This record gives sequence, C-alpha cells and structure tokens, in this order.
Amino acid sequence: MSEKLDFLRTVTPFNRLPAEVLAEVAEGLEEVRHPREAIIYYQDATKLRGLDIIVEGEYETFFYDSQQNRRVIEQTRRGECYGGISLLLNKKRSLRTVVARKDTRVYFLHRREFLALCQAYDDFFHFFTARYGQRMLNEEYAHFVRPATSAGQSYLASDQLFSRRIETLELRPVVLCAAYTPIFDVAQRMAAARTSCYFITSADENGHVIGYVTDITLRDKVVALRADASQPVGTIVDAPVVSISSRAFVYEAILLMFRTKTRYLLVETDGEYVGFLSRNKLLTDDQAQSPFIFIQSVKQAQAVPELKRRWEQVPEMVYQLLDRGVKPEIVNQVITTVSDTIAIKLIEGAIAELGPPPAKFVYMVLGSEGRKEQTLLTDQDNAIIYEDKANEQRELVRDYFLKFAEMVSDQLNEIGFSYCEGGFMAKNPKWTHSLSHWKRNYVEWMTDSNPETGMQFAASFDCRYLYGDATIMDELHEFLAVELQKPVDRFFHYMAVNALQYEPPLTFFRNIRTFAHGSQQVFNLKKTMSPIVDLVRMYALKHRIFATNTGERLEILKTLGVFTESEAQELLQSYYYLMGVRLKKQAVQIIRDNVMPDNYLDPKTLTKVEQVTLKEIFKVIADFQLKIKVGFTKSLG
Repeated sequence: MSEKLDFLRTVTPFNRLPAEVLAEVAEGLEEVRHPREAIIYYQDATKLRGLDIIVEGEYETFFYDSQQNRRVIEQTRRGECYGGISLLLNKKRSLRTVVARKDTRVYFLHRREFLALCQAYDDFFHFFTARYGQRMLNEEYAHFVRPATSAGQSYLASDQLFSRRIETLELRPVVLCAAYTPIFDVAQRMAAARTSCYFITSADENGHVIGYVTDITLRDKVVALRADASQPVGTIVDAPVVSISSRAFVYEAILLMFRTKTRYLLVETDGEYVGFLSRNKLLTDDQAQSPFIFIQSVKQAQAVPELKRRWEQVPEMVYQLLDRGVKPEIVNQVITTVSDTIAIKLIEGAIAELGPPPAKFVYMVLGSEGRKEQTLLTDQDNAIIYEDKANEQRELVRDYFLKFAEMVSDQLNEIGFSYCEGGFMAKNPKWTHSLSHWKRNYVEWMTDSNPETGMQFAASFDCRYLYGDATIMDELHEFLAVELQKPVDRFFHYMAVNALQYEPPLTFFRNIRTFAHGSQQVFNLKKTMSPIVDLVRMYALKHRIFATNTGERLEILKTLGVFTESEAQELLQSYYYLMGVRLKKQAVQIIRDNVMPDNYLDPKTLTKVEQVTLKEIFKVIADFQLKIKVGFTKSLG
C-alpha cells in the first residue's frame, strides 16, 4: 500500500489531490502486467474500463491511417497516464491503438473512481482537458481524432477482426452422437460436457454429420410439445450443417453465419472437423465489433420504418470502414449481408401475411446484389422461380407469387431500394415464372441471341439464391451446364459485344477522358468497372462456373488456368480499387452533402498518385478487353 502511495505522489495530476484522498485512491489501485508487444487497446474500438498509470515498462500509442500505417507515434512511460482523454472526451473508447513496447506493469484505476475525482477536483480534471487542447494544436493529431458519428455510435471493427484467422481462435471441441441415440441420453451428455450444442451423425456406416441439437431444440421440440424423450434424436435434429475452413478469416465466419442463418459453424482442416464456433461467442467477443452487431439489430427489427432507419445508417458504417482501411470487397459483403437480411425479413413477413406458398419456390437476387457487390446507389434486381404445377393449379400459384412479389418489392422501395427502371424485378410478371418457363427463357436467350437478349442473360446469370428451396436453383444450374456445352457461338459473340461497348476513359496521351456533369468534368465509375464484370462473367459462362461474385469467379478461373496468377491479381486489384473509390464517394455524398449518390468522379478531386493509379487501371482494363476481342470476336477485327 505504501509503495503505491509513494509512487502516486510522483505522478501528475495525482500529486494535486489532498493527502487523505490520495491514500484512498492508492488503496483502490489494481496492479496489471502486460507482456512485451501485447496490444492493449484498439483505436476507436476498445471501451476503456479505466485509467492506466505506467509503473514499469512503456506504452506506444498511435493512430492508424487508411493504409494501416502508424501515425503520431508517442511513448507513455513511468509516471505517465493513458486513458484520461478517451474516458472524458471519446465516449470511453480508446482514441488510439496502444501496444506494450516492453514488459509493462501498470496501476489500474477504475473509471468510476477516475470520473469521481474529475468531478470533485478541478485541478485534476483540467490537467486532462488542457492536455487534450495542447495535442489538438498538432494538425496531424487533430486530423486523426474522429468526431462521434451522427448516429452516436461507431461502426468500426477492431483491426484483429479483419486480420485474424479462425485457426488462431480457441475452438470448442466437436461432440458427436448417432441419430438413433435417445433424446434424453443426448440431453444428459450435453449436461455432462457443459455444452449447449451436440452434433448428430447419420445412423449408417459413413457417420457424416447431419445436423445438431441445442438447448433451444430441446425446449421447442421436446419440452414445449411434451414429446417422448426416449425417441431417437434424429427426429428433432436442426439443420443445415455449415462448415468453414480454419484458414478463413473471423469476419468471413460471422458473415457466413448470418447468410446461412445458423448459430454454429463446424471448422475443418484438410477435410476433418477440428472444432466449432458459436455465433453468440463471436458476437460478444472483443474481436467482433459493430458491423456485425449492427446486422444482428437489422435481424431483430420489427417493422418497415425500423428497417428503413437501419438502411439509412449503412453509409456512415461504409465510410468508417473504408476510412479505416478495411478492404472494399469486405465492405461489399457487409452491405450485401445487410440488404439480404432486410429482404429476407420482408419475404418472411409477406409469407406470414399471405399464408404459406402454394408451391416450392426460389427468390433470387440478380445484378450487383447477385454478385455480392452492392454499392450505396442500388435498385432492385430480383426474380422468382417456382416449381411446375398441374394445369388447374397454375393460375392460383402464379397469382400468389405475383401478389407476394409486389408486396416485397413495394416495401423494399419504401426502405430505399428503388424500383428497377429496366423492370428486372419479381414484381414484373416477366421475372416471375415456373422453372420450365425459366429454362425456355435461357434457351431462347442463348440460341436467338442479339445485343438486347445478351444483356438480359447477363443480368440473369448473376443470380444468387436468397430464400426458398435451393434445389430449384440447383436444377436450373444443372440445366444451364448442359446447354452451355452446345454450340452457342452467336451468344458469346453478343456477350463480347456488350463487354466491349464501354472503353476505359483514357486518351491517346494517357490523360483521363471526361465529360461535363453540372459544373464538373467527370467520368462514370460504374461504366469503367463494368468491362471487368463482363469479362469475368464471360469466361465463367464458357467454363460453366456458377459462382456469382467477381472475385470468386476469378479465383476459380485462375485455378483452371484460364488466367495466370498475375492476370487475376491485376483484375482483382483494379476492380476493388475502383469499388473503394466508388463506395467512399457515395458515402460522402449521402453523409456530408445530403444528396442522392451517383457514379460520377471528377479526377481533379484526386491526388496525383490516385490519378496515376487510375490511369494504370484503365490500361489493365483495355488490355483485357483486347483479350475478349481476340478470344471471342475475331470477326470484329
């Protein structure tokens, strides 16, 4: 106790406190040790529990810029404090990232006591506010101190979330039993293992995992229904079973859980299950911050007005993530997951209102949403495929799905997903049909090709399952795989014509070609990116690849040897660089300018380095357009 008190007498501003108060403070201090190179706090992410006073060792504090470079690096040494400014002026969140540069020992003062001292002693309080004022005179420091968002919350995720792989986490062991095991036996095993999830294997000799049982399963399917607990557990199993590679990133696991609506993920290494993750654990861990908590809040929204408010918060989240240096492809996935979650909520609401569908169906999304590449300027692109029914039921089935599609589409529009001007949405009777009708459409587009049908097929090929019976989508893909092996040269010819329609805006003298838009000279970012989408889609079609995301398609094409490693990397880097510029500009238009976002960019608003980067990207796009021309349209000359 005397050691702590003696030390506190040497520390400013504690040496300004009355002796009896200082003695009481010293008694309440907690000693904490941090190993060398340990990350103590994350900038704008970690909520501080209190004030750290360095006794031995050293803290290094810094800001991250958008390229993840460390800026305004400072050392906090013996007799100095960290956390006061953050507690008082940054909603208790750490202003900077903090790393222990040596083995470090600190005295920790709980924020409750710290704030009480600030309230009671002006000298003590003014030390921290004056220190903040002095630091804000440093222009670089002031630049990186971000004001609180208009929504009063931060959507920034900790750096670990976007850099840490699943294999670094502590996984929960997989516990298994066969489907013929009695329910009561499984419940006893769960209690003994102190686990809320037990995985169930098939009763045959293969013994593959077919589902899982949780505390909630037992409550809802056994206790609530007074079911016989001696029956086989296979009769109450929950599905689907979803797995992920241990090499995947933590954020990928969380996004996959939201997309598949599962609370548990099996983790595999080289084809073997090595453990599992629970969504609750990930979402309550320090490493999983606001973007995913935000998605959870969207899932829990109760009505259209609340969903609309949530969607209006997305631009702020996008801007913060990009400004922190999070990759545009990850931001795309976050946007897509939010919009998917909203659409699924509306679909389930429509079914609750209209009653169960009279046939199996798939609600699929097309275009940029189908590719999981949504921006903040987005309209509806969706369609419905329902199973074929007998003649007497056809009209009834069609009437239901058209009414259903209209209800979902109108609510999407109300939330902020505007109607598609081209009519590519399920509300349009042309885009809600039986499976056999869809098959005829695809055959017609491929065999009777012209520039218009080429565009229609392009939109339809970027289709992704969102809700319903996935086997319908599987059957469509199997059908297309067969059709694409037939002679369809005319179809590929017009697909190539579409891909070559827009040339990168690069002049002969390597300047950026612009056109007038209001008072600015601009180029269209969306049209500049479209040749990459078109090119990759064409090769995916030719090789019967049914992944929809541009990055995923490129990875598969690279594996097949269609593109070299360097070609795939050039295309990916070019595409996502443009995507990052596009997303950030749209977010700024919404947040700062309070205007509808667009896809126009004035090169004069960019730095010289950014302009040079754009010119190199335009050259990459032009080179790959030439590859299409040679590979698919030799007759064009």
